Amino acid sequence: MRRTAISAKPRPSRRIAGRPTPDSIPPMLFNSQVFILLFLPVVLGLYYLAAGSRTLRQTIVVVASIGFYGWWDLRFVPLLAGLTVATWLIAAWFGAWRRNWIPMLGVALNLGALGLFKYADFFRGSVYDAFGQPWHPWSLVLPLGISFFVFQKISYLIDLKRGDRHIYGFLDFCMFVSFFPQLIAGPLVRHNEIIFQFDADPRRPEMWENLARGFALFLIGVTKKVLLADTLAMLADPLFAQAQSAPLSAAEAWTAAGAYTLQIYFDFSGYSDMAIGLALMFGLRLPFNFNAPYRAVSVRDFWRRWHMTLSRFLRDYLYIPLGGNRAGPVRQAVNVVLTMLLGGLWHGANWTFVAWGGLHGGALAVNHWWEAKGANGGLRLPTPVAWLLTLLFVMACWVLFRSPTFSQAGDILGSMAFLHGLGRIGLNQEYVLALAGGAAIALLGPVSQEAALTRLRPAPWLAVPAGALLAYLLLLIGGRLPNVFIYFQF
Repeated sequence: MRRTAISAKPRPSRRIAGRPTPDSIPPMLFNSQVFILLFLPVVLGLYYLAAGSRTLRQTIVVVASIGFYGWWDLRFVPLLAGLTVATWLIAAWFGAWRRNWIPMLGVALNLGALGLFKYADFFRGSVYDAFGQPWHPWSLVLPLGISFFVFQKISYLIDLKRGDRHIYGFLDFCMFVSFFPQLIAGPLVRHNEIIFQFDADPRRPEMWENLARGFALFLIGVTKKVLLADTLAMLADPLFAQAQSAPLSAAEAWTAAGAYTLQIYFDFSGYSDMAIGLALMFGLRLPFNFNAPYRAVSVRDFWRRWHMTLSRFLRDYLYIPLGGNRAGPVRQAVNVVLTMLLGGLWHGANWTFVAWGGLHGGALAVNHWWEAKGANGGLRLPTPVAWLLTLLFVMACWVLFRSPTFSQAGDILGSMAFLHGLGRIGLNQEYVLALAGGAAIALLGPVSQEAALTRLRPAPWLAVPAGALLAYLLLLIGGRLPNVFIYFQF
C-alpha cells in the first residue's frame, strides 16, 4: 500500500488563476504587514480626524481605496474609475430623462468590460477548439475584483430601471463602488444598504464599540486566513498538483478534497469577516456573507448560508426575472439550472466552473421537487442523513471547482471512490490540527460574525490577548510568502 508523507514546507506565492502577477508586488492583502501596520492605521486615523466633514472623510476613503486597488498594478485604476464615472453619468442621465433603456446602456457597458477581460479568450478558445483549429490567446490581464464591482453597479442600474429613484451624488457613488474593504472580493453590497450610512458621523456614541467589535471580527478573519486556510492550502495544493501527473490513492484524494473544502471556506469567510470588520471600524455595516454553510441539510440550505450576497444577487437579478417559480415546476427547474450555470461562469472562464454551477443547479431543482413532495406527505430524510449527503455533494463539487480540467476532477473523484487503491497518507501535527480544528469550527463553532457583533462584550482586558494574537499572526505572516485569497481570481 502506497503511503504518502506530507510535511509543512514554505511554498512559493500562488499565482492568481488566469492572471499574470508581478513577482515583486502582490496585491495588498488584508492579512499583510503593510496593510495592518501601515495602510489601515493611517487611513483610519485620517478618517476620524476628518470625521466632522462628510466630504473630507469620504474623499480620504475614496483616495485610499484607489491607492489600495492600484497597489498591485496601476493599469487597472483607469478601468475602475472609468466604469464608475460612466455608470454615475448614466444614472444621472436616467434621473433627468426617466427612460428605461438608459440604465440598460450602463448594464451593457459593465457587462462588456467584464466579457472582454474575463471571457473573450475563453469563448474564442472554445470556438477554435470545437473546430480543431489552432489559436493564439490574447492573454488579457484580468483586473482584480472586476466581477464584484461590475455586479455591484449592475444591481444599482437594474434597481433604477425597476423604479428606484435614488440618484446619488458623485462622491457618494464613488465611495459606494470603491470602498476598499469590499472592493475586490465582496460582500456584494447594494446601494440601499450602505450609501445612507455615509451621512452618519463615525464619532457617534457607539464609535468605540464599533471599533472594538470591528477589530475583533477583523482579527477572527485574519486568524481564519493565516492559521487555517493558508495551512490547509499547503496540504491541498501539492495533492491537487500531484493528481495532474498520477492518480491519487483514496486516502490522498479524500485528504485533498477535505483540505480544500475547509480551505476555501476559511479563506473566503475569513476575507468576508475582515471586510465586514474593517467597514465597522469606519462606522459602516456591511451585509453578512456566511452562516455556517457546512451545517446545511440540503443544497438549498447551503446556498442560503454560502456567499449569501451572491446568492441573493443571482436570485433577484437572474432567477426571478427568468420567471422564478411562477410558471410551474418544470419551468422552475429550468430557471434554477440556468441561474446556477451563469453563477458558475461568473466564478471563472473555464467549463469546469460552468459544470460546477450546473451540478448545483440540478441539485437545487431536485431539492425543490423533493421539498414539494415532502410538503405533500412524501418521504423526508432524517436530518443526519440529509446533512451527510449535502456535505458529500458539496465536497465532490469542490473537487470539480478546484481542478483545472474535467480529466483531473474525474481522476480525483475516481480515487475517492476507491478506484485507485486505498493507500495511506502521513500528516504532521500542523496539518492534523488544521484539519481537525477547521472541521470542528466549521461544524460546531459559533458563527464568527454573530460571535463578534452580538455575543462578544468589549472589555479592556481583551486587548491583551487580542494584541498578543495579532503579534503572533504578524510574525507568522512575515515568515511566509504571500498567499492571495482564492476569490481574487473571480
